[in-house]
Amino acid sequence: MARKFDTKVQLLKYNVLREVAASAWRDSIREDLLDLPKKIVPGPKPTMRCCIYKERAILVERIKMAMGAAGENVIRVLDIACDECPVSGYEVTNACRGCLMNRCEDVCRKGAISFDSQHVAQIDKDKCVECGLCARACPYTAIVHRTRPCESACKVKAISVSTAEDKSAHIDDSKCTSCGACVYACPFGAITDVSQIVKVVRMLRHGWDVGRKVYAVVAPAISSQFTYARLGQVVTGLKELGFTEVVEAALGADMVARNESEELVERGFLLSSCCPAFVSFVEKTYPQFRENISSSLSPMATIAKFLKEREEDCRVVFIGPCTAKKQEIQKPEVAPWVDAVLTFEELQALFDSKDIDITSRPESPLEGASYFGRIFARCGGLAEAVAEGIRENGHTDFVLKPISCDGIEECRIALLKKAKGMIDVNFIEGMACVGGCIGGAGCLTHGERNKLAVDKYGQQATERTILDAVRDADRLL
Repeated sequence: MARKFDTKVQLLKYNVLREVAASAWRDSIREDLLDLPKKIVPGPKPTMRCCIYKERAILVERIKMAMGAAGENVIRVLDIACDECPVSGYEVTNACRGCLMNRCEDVCRKGAISFDSQHVAQIDKDKCVECGLCARACPYTAIVHRTRPCESACKVKAISVSTAEDKSAHIDDSKCTSCGACVYACPFGAITDVSQIVKVVRMLRHGWDVGRKVYAVVAPAISSQFTYARLGQVVTGLKELGFTEVVEAALGADMVARNESEELVERGFLLSSCCPAFVSFVEKTYPQFRENISSSLSPMATIAKFLKEREEDCRVVFIGPCTAKKQEIQKPEVAPWVDAVLTFEELQALFDSKDIDITSRPESPLEGASYFGRIFARCGGLAEAVAEGIRENGHTDFVLKPISCDGIEECRIALLKKAKGMIDVNFIEGMACVGGCIGGAGCLTHGERNKLAVDKYGQQATERTILDAVRDADRLL
């Protein structure tokens, strides 16, 4: 198989998803369950871990996640896989010379510094408060601060080390926004998102049996993915999997842009509702702004609602780059409209589980949205769409003062400044992932070229205005 992923961790995850999906198509998961770890890693030598037994034990946990393990948070730590990272904090390296000054000991106010028989400094983790004074005082810079990749990636500080004994990562669900940054960052793949791929396979198989329509709603970020094929071939592949129709989530974005522009003019200050991780961050960290979040559903939920209100018995599967969407569909206001969420990683596994080589397929059209709906996929696109919505709705006297936040750290800064009255803005576009949706954890690839692909995709839109796209939406059914 040609390389389609950024990392080997993604490839490992894909291998599990592909085999689980293949078993689901055969309706033989229960029979295959015990044999799947051996099929994925046949042995006798391990491929990534210390021994074949541990590797297969980890695969068992991965298979559970691929089958849709129960639980509220869709982001999970595989404890058995999380045992190789050093505990975060200050550590003494071998650069320590055992000098006579002992400045590190002098500045430590908690008595956490001691010395061994070779006069090399030691840090008592039970006493250390991570102040960093010792590191700054050391003349050899022999004391360094180490941070686990998952902790560095988590900008909402939801990850910590559970205990000194097992040293595995722990996710605080009260802080976690399900953005998946830790999933992509973990070098051992010890953090993963729960998959709904088996649910989707069963939905497609059952849909064939009873004649029920199953819609695939694809995020506009798809234009930056599957770079080894053409977008029209991806659409054909989706239909070959059994999806009745493929609909652009960007059309839902057009609907949202129109609604949010009206709501902004009416209310005077608004936070975008499109990114579920940003909305979760606001609700958990800046609850004073909860009432300022747009009342519009996200583009995913908006277009799904549009479809189900016109065809009650249909099923809707969202396909995109976002793990937080899996959390979003648990919300009461979203659950009736979206039946399942797949990431682009999972879609690739689904294609290959059916041996569908999309590069050999003809192209099918994907249309219905405007340029402005399609550019929601990258940071700044939503603000541009709202500006266009204000113009198309005739509010020429309204002055839009937007700020587009590229990543959760920029979101935090903007909200903090707004809370303190330090910035004059009336619309905050919040994107939890750097780059916007094109930087989502469920992407096949990540890179600057993704933004260019989205803009090109937007320029290819057949609908010229937001109003045209919304007005013509019914013709898709």
